Formats: sequence, C-alpha cells, structure tokens
Amino acid sequence: MLREGNKCVTYARISARHNQLVARRFVGQGKNTGFVCANCGQDVPPLANGSYRNHCPYCLHSLHVDINPGDRASDCGGLLEPISVDYNGKKGWIIVSQCVKCGMIKRNKAALDDAHVADDFEKVLELSQHSSSNTPP
Repeated sequence: MLREGNKCVTYARISARHNQLVARRFVGQGKNTGFVCANCGQDVPPLANGSYRNHCPYCLHSLHVDINPGDRASDCGGLLEPISVDYNGKKGWIIVSQCVKCGMIKRNKAALDDAHVADDFEKVLELSQHSSSNTPP
C-alpha cells in the first residue's frame, strides 16, 4: 500500500517479468467512521472488520459519494435506493441500488456478519422477491 496525498492506494504487481505496478479498484480515503443515515436517520456504526460501510444496515439506503469503493470522489451525493439483490457464490448477497438523483446503478456487498450491526436480513429477503437473477444458497 502506498500513500498518495491523503489517499491510501493498494497496488499489486501484475508481472514479475515486467515489474509493473497498477492501481486496484479499491482506493480508500479518509477514515472508517460511522454516519447518520440520510434516509431513516439511524446512527450507523463503522464495520467491525475495518472496511468501509457505505449503506445503512437498517434500511439498506446509501449516498452516492463514491466512484470506486471508499474513494469518496463522486460529486453527485444523491440517495442510493436499494432496488434488488443478487446472490454471488463467493461474495454472498449483493445489494443493487439506484441513485435517485443521477440514475447510476451501484452494487455493494451486504454485511450480514458484521459484529457491530449486521445488515437487516429481512430487508435483503424482501428485496430478493423483486430480483430475478439471484440464486440463494
């Protein structure tokens, strides 16, 4: 991990032969802090594992603040409304949200096993009723 200004960027060697560095998709900036949900007003604690929580575990809404996970580089700031979920065998439940301001679709892994406050599994199941491409375990 290298520090670029106030951002921490994770790099990976793509080839020992070429000895090149490329930026991965995840770029963290700032701190893993809690927030107040813009939709339901609940206090949302940070994820226990240190990763960036970018949706409310109670209502599953989020704010469109990232271009890539954790970068906080989007100027939109619109409310991301959960519209469906997908199930991925490796990642588990993925919440699919659409920005009410710009229409962008974002995908985010559900935090069903968080030690502080896990995502509301009942809400995930409700969203799965509107999804056609998921296959739960």
